[in-house]
Order: sequence, then structure tokens, then C-alpha cells
Amino acid sequence: MYNFEFVKPSTVAEAVSALGEEDAQALGGGQTLLPTMKQRLASPSKLVSLSGIADMKGVSADGGVLTIGGGTTHGTVAAEAGAYPALADLASHIGDPAVRNRGTIGGSLANNDPSACYPSAALASGATIVTNTREIAADDYFQGMFTTALNEGEIITAVKFPIPQAANYQKFLQPASRFALVGVFVAKYADGVRVAVTGASEEGVFRWSEAEEALNKEFRPDALMDLKVAPANMIGDLHGTKEYRAHLVGVMTKRAVTAAG
Repeated sequence: MYNFEFVKPSTVAEAVSALGEEDAQALGGGQTLLPTMKQRLASPSKLVSLSGIADMKGVSADGGVLTIGGGTTHGTVAAEAGAYPALADLASHIGDPAVRNRGTIGGSLANNDPSACYPSAALASGATIVTNTREIAADDYFQGMFTTALNEGEIITAVKFPIPQAANYQKFLQPASRFALVGVFVAKYADGVRVAVTGASEEGVFRWSEAEEALNKEFRPDALMDLKVAPANMIGDLHGTKEYRAHLVGVMTKRAVTAAG
């Protein structure tokens, strides 16, 4: 590591002010940023910890919407998001106990790792990303691998998830990292089905519109029998070829629909 300044504000306003200083970086649970710093892939001169901001923590359900503070850990989501069982189950399988007790939903969504689980849940749920300045629809928030609509110094303070009629998340685990080799989140609402895929595409999390159209007509795994994802834009690496990931998208979507139905 190297020398840097560390501050721990107690309010969002204090955090925003600290992040306005040159070369300052927000720190959520540190599960991505700290390893990056150790490898010298990032070297901010000031870390602004968000862990002391009480207003950014907690889970609540009201009017068919589950609201989760941006500083809420995966472990807390797993334990307290019972109003949205599929989301609670997703959180319970992120990383290992150490990661779940430190990592936060806001940190995960801000980083937008192409294999992270939460982006698929947010996109499939039509969630709203709440920041210190505005609200962003999930469809507008995710803009590519490690890229989001967040501006410099903008903080995710909460995430609002409309609670679906039925939902499920299926993750094909990459055992070394415990990230998703391919993960599919399916959510069924009164106005339609949404399907979001993580871990598979070179462009990050995406909605599988063809599957949504088929499932809107018939919410059964058989509705997907003739559908395939083109492998051209899939990730290909030592863990799986483009074709393998494209195949897994179909398999995991069928499993998610079966479990949700």
C-alpha cells in the first residue's frame, strides 16, 4: 500500500464535500477498491469512507417497493429483504461471509463489474438508483462494462426495487472468484416480464428482450425453447468460450423461470 488520507464523514453532505477535493475516492465496503489499490491499479490520495453514514443503511418495504440504503451490506440485504425473496437469496450467495459482511449494494452498483450479481437484479426489477442529486432508472444507469450514469463525486444513497409478482436469480458460479460466470435474473410484473443477464457480455449487464417477449406470452420455460443468444458479443476467456456463455444464458434463464413459476 501507500500513504493516503482517510476520512469518515457522518452525513451525505459531508461525504459529497470531501469527494469534491482533488483525487478523492469514495470507499464503500472496500471489496473492490482496496485490492485494486494494493495492486497499484488505483492510487487515490484520499479515501472517503461511507460506512459511517447511518442514513445510507437499512432495508424497508412500503407500497410495493423495497428500498435499500446504498451503504447496506450484502449480509443485511440477505437477512432483511424478505419482502423480495429473490433479491435476498441473491445477496446470500455473493462472495463469502467476509465479503457479505463488508461489501455494500451501493458499492457494487457503482463499480458495475460485468460479473456482479446486483446489476442483474436492478435491471430486471426496473429499479431506481437514488443518488445525492437525482434518481436514475436502471435502464439508463448501466452504460457498459464498469460504466454507469454516475457523475464524478455522485453517491448512491439508496436503491428502490419494485417488488414483483414472481422472480428468481440463477447463477452459474465461477468457483475461484464466486462471481457469476453467467447469472440471470427474471422478474414478472403485472405489466410484463423483465430478464437481465450478468457475467456473459463484453458490454456488461443487459436485458434479453427476445426472452422477455416470449415470456410475456407464456411464463413457462418451454417458451424459450427456440431462443438463442448470439455469441459474438459474449465474453470468452479461460473459464468459458463465447459459445459456452451464450448457451448458459439460455440454460440459466429457463432455470430461473422454472424456479419463479
